[in-house]
Amino acid sequence: MAAPHAIHEEFPNDAKRIHELKLSDAHFARLLEEYDEVNDQVAAAESRHTPMSEEAETQLRKQRAGLKDEIARMLAAARA
Repeated sequence: MAAPHAIHEEFPNDAKRIHELKLSDAHFARLLEEYDEVNDQVAAAESRHTPMSEEAETQLRKQRAGLKDEIARMLAAARA
């Protein structure tokens, strides 16, 4: 089961576009990998599976949001 906030949940109408960009754009593929890694870390912190400070968890959330913003920009550009 994917962690909450998995990219396909965040952009449910863009599954095909995400798949196409992942295959055709190495930068986009790296962003997805990094997003998944950070999202998994946030989920582990939220579940207390991986204890960390509140500051560290907040930093991970900010990093995840930045990655999501960049992914959203690339998806929007692909729609145009």
